[in-house]
Amino acid sequence: MAVNLQAPDAAQLYPVAGVELGVAMAGVRKANRKDLLVVRLAPGTTAAGVFTKNRFCAAPVQVAKKHMANSVRALVVNTGNANAGTGSDGLKRAFSVCSAVAAALRCRPGQVLPFSTGVIMEPLPVDRIVAGVPQAITDLREANWSSAAEAIMTTDTVAKAASVQVRLGSGRATITGIAKGSGMIRPDMATMLGFVATDAKIARHALQKMTREAADQSFNAITVDGDTSTNDAFICLATGKGPVARSKKDLAIVAHAVTQVAKILAQAIVRDGEGATKFVTVRVERGRSPAECRKVAYAIAHSPLVKTAFFASDPNLGRILAAIGYAGVAGLDTSKVDLYLDEVLVAKGGGRHAGYREEQGVAAMKKPEFTVRAVLNRGRAAATVWTCDLSFDYVRINAEYRS
Repeated sequence: MAVNLQAPDAAQLYPVAGVELGVAMAGVRKANRKDLLVVRLAPGTTAAGVFTKNRFCAAPVQVAKKHMANSVRALVVNTGNANAGTGSDGLKRAFSVCSAVAAALRCRPGQVLPFSTGVIMEPLPVDRIVAGVPQAITDLREANWSSAAEAIMTTDTVAKAASVQVRLGSGRATITGIAKGSGMIRPDMATMLGFVATDAKIARHALQKMTREAADQSFNAITVDGDTSTNDAFICLATGKGPVARSKKDLAIVAHAVTQVAKILAQAIVRDGEGATKFVTVRVERGRSPAECRKVAYAIAHSPLVKTAFFASDPNLGRILAAIGYAGVAGLDTSKVDLYLDEVLVAKGGGRHAGYREEQGVAAMKKPEFTVRAVLNRGRAAATVWTCDLSFDYVRINAEYRS
């Protein structure tokens, strides 16, 4: 499989035939910042998505889920205001934005998918967004992915994008994606916002399957703070302007590439976690099922006590063992559990390893990236999640979020 990964910063992001992106400064919440993105899609584009499971899902999520049944021609994304917790008025405002974009692009409102991110429980400033739509449409270009990644940022400190090309039976296909997120990140469908597009021609049912699988292996395997946003959405688009992915082999190649892009984006979110200073891989091995292993991994990765120990480079191993113990794994024999920090065996058979020295744990946790590996010794399954530490800055950023 020929795969070329491109650096997410760049001018090197591959354009996707049939996808044009335009950005505007609409002043949704703050002036002089990119905060509006319009994406125009070629006729015949197929779309698939997964959305937040939060029962207070935002108005744009509700509208987008409904519009997904149609032939999608455009996306519109605003930052600065989530349009969540806004009731029926929020639904009307989301649809008004769709109507404005549809009028400008000469399609139907039901062919536009709206997305919002930002402050919850405040009315969406439709007038500002509508006024910014012409500027975004004037800016429409296929080679505009980098600017689009910047336009969907909120508390993110860096734009997040990734690009891949793969060889299919009938030609080379491109897969490019962007995402935003650095807080309110918990695996409960996907991330805050993620968009991946390919020029391959893919049937909708096949695209939906690979979207769900990609989410499960990427955005559903990260956590920053254990909070699930009201606005989470992960959308995959296939324009059909490139090679046809019809055979099982071609579909598998595209699915792998979509997952690779999604993993790059998901891990970028963790690396950019609000106030984060450490990127931590949590791997649980030799469990009875992947679900059991994920349950243990999330217990470790969500624990505020564990995450603050990561920040302090303090191998307070009791916190990790405690998280494993309360993860809810029925019949777990703690006397068989082993624990590693990178390659250092720190606990053996449920207790401190006789050969472990504190300075070894400190050295491992001082690194900007390290792995916590728990071995349950009760089966053959494994699972991995990615997380970060919890720092002073996380509190500051979220305390000042509406400032």
